[in-house]
Amino acid sequence: MRSPARLFPTLCAILAPLALTAFSAVADAAADRHKLDALFAQLRIAPSETAARATADQIWSVWTHPSDAVLAERLDAAIDAMAYGPVGALALLDALVVEFPDFAEAWNQRATMHFHLGNYRASLADIEMTLALEPRHFGALAGRVLINLTLGDRDAATRDILAALAIHPFLPERSLFPELAKPTPN
Repeated sequence: MRSPARLFPTLCAILAPLALTAFSAVADAAADRHKLDALFAQLRIAPSETAARATADQIWSVWTHPSDAVLAERLDAAIDAMAYGPVGALALLDALVVEFPDFAEAWNQRATMHFHLGNYRASLADIEMTLALEPRHFGALAGRVLINLTLGDRDAATRDILAALAIHPFLPERSLFPELAKPTPN
């Protein structure tokens, strides 16, 4: 029988790459979070619709192109699959939320796919997960606005649009609520 001391170098050789990969993923997530925090602060005080749109586009870029290379590749594959139909894309998104359950954009993309399929209850469940992971996800809130309007619940839609506008004051879905005043440029 080998002594534990002799096994130590072998165990280190096996476990070190795993630990580095895990550390890298945590560092990537922290970097993305830091970028998002700065962008959301900028979005909240955007002086115009053009500025808000540019900042929102940057936020979407961080959400859809995470720093974690494996996660980014998997999300890209799922998004690309959407062009070929819902079945393959949904299967990839199902796998993605299982493998990366803390990645809000995977849940949001799956919510979007369910919405397009008319699976509103499934979409709402995925929106809840998205918002639990990223409460500032104005896209998920806007999706819930659209579902609530489709289901005839204008009160819930109004609550959601107000929450979304607190994050993104120039959100295009504002136009669905003519009773809401347009934001005044800063």
